[in-house]
Amino acid sequence: MYAPSLFNGKKILVTGGGTGLGRGMAEKFLSLGAEIAICGRRKEVCEQTARELMAKHDGKVTAYGVDIRDAAAVDAMVEEIFRAGPLTDLVNNAAGNFISPTEALSPRGFDAIANIVMHGTFYVTQAVGKRWIARGWKPGDPMRSVMSIIVTWVENGGPFVVPSAMSKSAIMTMTRSLATEWGRYGIRLNAVGPGEIPTEGMSKRLNPGEEPGARTKAANPMGRVGTKEELNNLATFLLSSGCDWLTGQAIMMDGGGYLATGGNFYELRDWTPEQWAEARALIEAQNRKDREQRGV
Repeated sequence: MYAPSLFNGKKILVTGGGTGLGRGMAEKFLSLGAEIAICGRRKEVCEQTARELMAKHDGKVTAYGVDIRDAAAVDAMVEEIFRAGPLTDLVNNAAGNFISPTEALSPRGFDAIANIVMHGTFYVTQAVGKRWIARGWKPGDPMRSVMSIIVTWVENGGPFVVPSAMSKSAIMTMTRSLATEWGRYGIRLNAVGPGEIPTEGMSKRLNPGEEPGARTKAANPMGRVGTKEELNNLATFLLSSGCDWLTGQAIMMDGGGYLATGGNFYELRDWTPEQWAEARALIEAQNRKDREQRGV
């Protein structure tokens, strides 16, 4: 679909780029000629991903270990990246989520999502954007782009995932607001709301104990889940210069799912207390495993 040299000269930061959807997009951009920076809380995972991608494709991938909830750490990382050459594009992909009845959420549980998704995304976007603005831009220069991963729930609500729905809605508002504020600086901002594309981390926290994608396949108008390659192709177009006048937009890529249903997790209203207890146990087990891998 795309010319092999489409992204020659680009330098793209992908947050949460060590695994899952972020890794897939980073690999796609690298294969098209971009230099890539990826970051995540587990630096060793990002470093391993960088080695594997560079062994598979020509090009450069640099890994950073950073918790995007820490504004100072984010700014230091972005400063280091720019010292080696300015970014041309940013993909805000890092996120967190889990299912829970909203009345059962603790402040800590709410903040665990909001601090990553809303605060962290803003910290990265601002750190990159202010450096782009300081470097200057004039009509005719290449545009700079920010693409953020949101969710279809910003359109129809997210029962049982309210912290994520609220935080992703904030990212959509940031996208629209900065598209108008920063357009004069040659900066475009757009967002993509993918439907279910099964990944290990997402599936174990949003579909604990279930076959990944089973509920989506049963309810989706197309009868299937999405694929990483479909997201990669859409992200590539949005970061390309194929339509530089496109900004402040959200594209929902979910096979029409959000148009056909009242919310991805609405059916969980029928779960019993025992089912919720089992789900919480599975989610906590995955959280413990993740903490052990980080050495926490």
